[in-house]
Amino acid sequence: MTALIHDLPSAWHVDQACMSEDERVVVIRFGDPSKPETWEQDEMLYKIADKIRNFAVIYTCDNTKIKDFNQMYELYDVCTVMFFWRNKHMMCDFGTGNNNKLNFLIKDKQDLIDVVEVIYRGAKKGRGLVVSPKDYSTHYKY
Repeated sequence: MTALIHDLPSAWHVDQACMSEDERVVVIRFGDPSKPETWEQDEMLYKIADKIRNFAVIYTCDNTKIKDFNQMYELYDVCTVMFFWRNKHMMCDFGTGNNNKLNFLIKDKQDLIDVVEVIYRGAKKGRGLVVSPKDYSTHYKY
């Protein structure tokens, strides 16, 4: 069975996606679908979609067309992944200083699965902030 990644065509659909799931984490990739960085992130999400389908659901949202969330969630990067649990924004400490969203590409499938699983387990326990299983503070090599 192949899990699908659905595109959310409006702000109302984004809200409904966050509110409709009671037992799974909602993963939303906000980004510009014309950029290669977004393609890479979508490819990674597609590769893990089937493996995480029991505890997470993945959506995409073109934030160049749907600008309602850009200011609210500070979506200024080309591609951003955010996590929601029962309509509540879930935060994850990646060691980068930005706990609100994942704004860099995790190139390893298992690492990305682990991040989503940690968020799911934390959400089930009522936590709003979880710590990533891997520290990405040195992810960017300056």
